[in-house]
Parts: sequence; C-alpha cells; structure tokens
Amino acid sequence: MTISTIKVTDQTLTSTTKESDLRLKDILKTLPREVFAKDRRKAWTTLVINVLMVGLGYVGLAIAPWYLLPLLWIFTGTALTGFFVIAHDCGHRSFANRRWVNDLVGHVFLLPLIYPFHAWRLLHNQHHAHTNKLDIDNAWQPWKEEFYENLPSFARWGYRRLRGRFWWVGSIIHWAGMHFDWTQFQGKERQKVKLSVLVVLGFALVAFPLLVATTGFWGVVKFWLMPWMVYHFWMSTFTIVHHTIPSIPFMPEEQWNEAKAQLSGTVHCDYPSWVEFLCHNINVHIPHHLSVAIPSYNLKEAHRIIKENWGEHIHEYRFSWSLMKEITDECHLYDAEDCYYQSFDEYYAKKRA
Repeated sequence: MTISTIKVTDQTLTSTTKESDLRLKDILKTLPREVFAKDRRKAWTTLVINVLMVGLGYVGLAIAPWYLLPLLWIFTGTALTGFFVIAHDCGHRSFANRRWVNDLVGHVFLLPLIYPFHAWRLLHNQHHAHTNKLDIDNAWQPWKEEFYENLPSFARWGYRRLRGRFWWVGSIIHWAGMHFDWTQFQGKERQKVKLSVLVVLGFALVAFPLLVATTGFWGVVKFWLMPWMVYHFWMSTFTIVHHTIPSIPFMPEEQWNEAKAQLSGTVHCDYPSWVEFLCHNINVHIPHHLSVAIPSYNLKEAHRIIKENWGEHIHEYRFSWSLMKEITDECHLYDAEDCYYQSFDEYYAKKRA
C-alpha cells in the first residue's frame, strides 16, 4: 500500500498558523487515511519478531559467560520494552480490530513486566486526554512550589533525585504507585482493573517460585530483575523525553489548548536504530499524540507528513547525554510566572534572596 501525502495549501491550516488558533481536527485533516489503517500482517509480523528477539536474549542469558551478561541484559530488557509497545498499541485498540484480541495480547505481553493491562490502559488514556495539563496529567508533571514546600524532607529529597540523575527509576515508582489500586476506578472499569491485577499477581505467584526452584535466586536476578530494570530505564527515559524540555509548558486547565499540547507539547526524539527497531518506533511520538489510532508501523510516515505541514510547531531532538543533562538539570519545578520550568538551583536561590 502506498501512502500518499496530503499537502495543505490553505494558509489557515499550514505551519504558519498561530498556535492559539490550532485545532486538532485541522491537523488530522492533513494526514491521509492510510496512516490510520491497521495491517494485520505488519502487526503480527512485528509481534513474532519481537518474541524471537526476546527469546534470543534469554537463550543468550542462559548460555553466555558472565562477562557478556550486561550486554545481554541491555538487549533483552530493550526487547521486552518492545513487548510493552505492542501492549501499548493493544491498549489504544490500534493493534487488532477485535477488542478481545487487543485485550488478550495486551495482557499476555505485559505479564513478564508484571504490569496490569487495564490499569495501565485507563491511566495512560488520562495522560493522552490531558497532555501537559497542570494538576491533571499523570506523566512527569512538575510539582508546584507550594506543594513541594509542604512535603516532608524525605519526600522533597526523593523528588529531587527523580527529577535529577535518578530519573531512570521514575517508571518503577509510577508502576508501583498507580497500577495496583483498583479502588481508584469506578463501575465496569474497576472490575476490569481488578481482573488485570489478579491476572498479574497470579502469574507472579507461579512464575517466581518456579524460577527460584529451577535457577535459584540468582536466576531471578539474571533472567528477570536485570532485564526488567533495563526496561524501566527505557520507559523512564522515553516518557520523560516525550514531553519534557525547558521550552514546553505545563498549562493550567483554563489556558490549555488540546492541539498545541499534542503537537507542540510532544517531543520527537531519534534513538539509535537498534533501539527504534526493538521498540517499534514509539519515540516517533508526535503523530501518536495527535491520534492514538495510528499503529506503530505507520508512525514514521505520519511524522514525515506532519513535519512537512506543521514543521514550525514541532520539537525534534536526538537522544544524547547532553539532552538528558539539560532535562535533569533544568526541568524540576513548575514556574507559575510563565508556565514553564525552574530548576532547583533557581528555586533555592530565589528562596535565599
């Protein structure tokens, strides 16, 4: 299937449009229908390749000498991040046409990561509906000064670590703190989340004793914990970079603009090609935030068209230590004066003045 480009000629719908006038539906009109189309062959081929990559990683862990284990942990953990991305498409119903297929695949592929599918799906949908909306978005939202000041000292210390050089454990905190409490949901949603939590806990109660019995406690570290930590490194890194640079604001609800938040409030970041391959281009993130209906295998083409029509509004970066240093050095607390960020150094210098 050839995807054609829709080039916008009406100036009200081009990249010269003022951000305050942007409407999400106008941006979506510039995307061809083909980028929203599900392709069963591509979806299942991606799944099979991902399973093979994870299997290759575990075979390597089983037979490799000890000095190759770090490389194999990185490979296997990154391939497991691909499992999450497949479940992510399932959560957005962009993997398969049938809901039960999406739910089944989503549950199965999140089991090794001990992630309750429906809890993640519903909380993640909140992030999409309220991206960069102050007090409502649940992904890497900067804390307000008054909230930070009223915390006990240990909580302030922990927050400084998470917004600094220990950003890579942020996904673990998010996972443990938000995804196992089904009482935060209501009605049918609560029952679905409860089912997902019980499925995950049941899996863990079987898998971990079996792993200990067959490989010992070192086997749990070798085959599960270390790849799982690599997975969370990528999840923490991907999610903080997706919406966190000094020039992207968090807006109060009354000033929030949906199109601006999804187009200009989302970062496109190029990672090494092997990471992109194993993680199914999830970091081609702007089209995904414009429409969750775009499957992962169409994200690159959708981004090319968005860049062609709306290039002046988007942020593009390449993954590097300098990028992570900028984010973790500067993007700490909410700055109420301009809706952007202030660093801890700026905050404490202001307090001392």
